[in-house]
Amino acid sequence: MQLVTVDIGGTHARFALATVRDDGEIELGEPATLHTRDHASFQTAWEDFARLQGGSLPDAVAIAVAGPVGGEVIRFTNNPWIIRPALIPEKLGVSRYTVVNDFGAVGHAVARAGDEHFVHLTGPETSLPASGTISIVGPGTGLGVAHVWRDGEGDYRVQPTEGGHIDFAPLDSIEDAILARLRQRYRRVSVERVVSGPGLVDIHEALAGMEGRAIQPTDDKSLWQLGLSGEDSLAAAAVDRFCLSLGAVAGDIALAQGAGGVVIAGGLGLRIRDTLLRSGFAERFRAKGRFSELMAALPVKLITHPQPGLYGAAAAYAAEHLS
Repeated sequence: MQLVTVDIGGTHARFALATVRDDGEIELGEPATLHTRDHASFQTAWEDFARLQGGSLPDAVAIAVAGPVGGEVIRFTNNPWIIRPALIPEKLGVSRYTVVNDFGAVGHAVARAGDEHFVHLTGPETSLPASGTISIVGPGTGLGVAHVWRDGEGDYRVQPTEGGHIDFAPLDSIEDAILARLRQRYRRVSVERVVSGPGLVDIHEALAGMEGRAIQPTDDKSLWQLGLSGEDSLAAAAVDRFCLSLGAVAGDIALAQGAGGVVIAGGLGLRIRDTLLRSGFAERFRAKGRFSELMAALPVKLITHPQPGLYGAAAAYAAEHLS
């Protein structure tokens, strides 16, 4: 069967046609990326995608949204769209639909994607476990956290969480300084204030303050470019510190969830892949005191699927309607 799969964030809405084959495999068509700011509503973006496809679409849709999905109204933090799930059939002209949290969709992608869509970061170079829990941590605009539980016989369950909002725990004097700076701005400092794309700005400013440098205002996109290229030594130090903190947080999540394996997800994770491999990420992931040996035994992967949100949304639809 065919369906439309959609991944909606604050800035972009990605659409694609997906085919679910009789054997359960999912094939994605060429994605189309639309800017949310260019469309008054999700419905008008849907109609735009329909025009791109020649005017007609399948009568089933899977939608991944960046936010909670359980209520009668879905609102987005960084765009003015509103989705009322009960009105989806009427507004879009579909007979069946699935709405899933965006990181829940990533969880489905992790559960379904083949080994070719993962690269090794640390731990034993084995496949992700076929049974038990796999923790998923995804730095981006925020910090997504989820886990997948596999039963060892091909079935699985996905649980999105708000694990990105647990308290940030500094592990050395530099992170003490980062936390102190963030406390001047926020009453409570969660891990996603540090381990996220925008968090690099605060890390950089804290490092500048430690050295008595004047803080030059800049956006996180420019700072990532400077840090990853090595053009600016302080920006590079901020990127390295980010990788350390990501390793520590990923290890904490794995301990809390009882994971047998860990996946780093998100566009940012893919972008900094080579930097992660050279950084102290692995050391910080393992550095859990009496549980260091346990952590060293966990395979840690980076998912490289080009569209995990679209693929995972389609997989969520298949799990709900085609099982």
